[in-house]
Amino acid sequence: MSWLDLPADTGFGLDNLPLGVFSTPGTEPRSGVRIGDLVLDLWAWSHDEDHRTGSLNAFLARGPERWAQLRSELRGSLTDEAHRGGTEPFLVPVDQVEMHLPVEVADYVDFYSSRQHAENIGRIFRPDAEPLTPNWTHLPIGYHGRAGTVRVSGTPVVRPSGQRRSPADDAPTFGPSERLDIEAEVGFVVGTPSALGEAVPLRAFPDHVFGVCLVNDWSARDLQAWEYVPLGPFLGKSFLTSVSPWVVPLAALEAARVAPPPRDHTVLHYLEDDEHPWGLDITLEVALNGERISRPPFREMYWTAAQQLAHLTGNGAALRTGDLFASGTVSGPELRQRGSLIELSWNGREPLTLADGSTRTFLEDGDVVTISASAPGPGGSRIGFGEVTGRVVPPRHTLSG
Repeated sequence: MSWLDLPADTGFGLDNLPLGVFSTPGTEPRSGVRIGDLVLDLWAWSHDEDHRTGSLNAFLARGPERWAQLRSELRGSLTDEAHRGGTEPFLVPVDQVEMHLPVEVADYVDFYSSRQHAENIGRIFRPDAEPLTPNWTHLPIGYHGRAGTVRVSGTPVVRPSGQRRSPADDAPTFGPSERLDIEAEVGFVVGTPSALGEAVPLRAFPDHVFGVCLVNDWSARDLQAWEYVPLGPFLGKSFLTSVSPWVVPLAALEAARVAPPPRDHTVLHYLEDDEHPWGLDITLEVALNGERISRPPFREMYWTAAQQLAHLTGNGAALRTGDLFASGTVSGPELRQRGSLIELSWNGREPLTLADGSTRTFLEDGDVVTISASAPGPGGSRIGFGEVTGRVVPPRHTLSG
């Protein structure tokens, strides 16, 4: 029990303790930990220089022993009344802080690991063929994204422009995307780097990955469809990726670990995870203009984050502190478990009707999308992830010619 008066249903109790970067008016960004509806100023509390850099990177680079040590120190200070006087003065109400990007993102990789999502996309675009490509059940498919456009929740979503060509067009045109979409995803933040040329095995996943955040990988489907062949996503994805401000430690998710769904066949040895399964029972919620439209179940993901990391480094690619890799769109087998509008509206052919009577196929200017999530914690508690939110705004300018 904590000497703090924590709500019984808080997702930010002593079993969570997520880290983020915050500031208050007139102060520089620094590290904090969320506890209930408060933020503990880690720099003021500990005077550890790692916590005054405006990024979690320096702390994350110190590795699992230091991560566990801080977690133990925090739990002790927040439960032992003797530490109250040295802790309480450094607590700030969460509604009085501004949250910042929690890590300086080194590299960004996005995967494509939901079978339901991949099959839906396959059926939409290849209705007369097998929905999955032949390689899909053999390896976690992914692409390298643009780290420089990863931004914290609340960053406006400026409608992107680019080339697009519809089936009715004789030639491509350039202009604002007319098919702006969301992708509800879960992200994983790397703390400990690895050496170039050395693969990271499945069992070493928690030695390198500190924790989990939420991701909205905004997607311009019309730009993406025209540019996709032969090299994959480019301008249709690179304009913005939004992340939640709190990074939930892997250590907080032990009660949420589950076995992944059955595989179609035996995977190659470096992806075998029978002894180290890292499926996670995380339930996402997607809201459009305040109305919940979907509840994607992360436990249904075919490939786990540990397998994604093993594959990402299987060729010897080095990890860097601050690397972010995302799961890909999370979708379940039911209609209202789909994690993107392209699935929910079946590529615009089945418009989504909202409570106010309006309909959506893709996002309109002014729309606000919020993704939140929770997972089981010890003793029936819940682990909260906060949320990642973005409002769509019109394009700032359009090139001509």
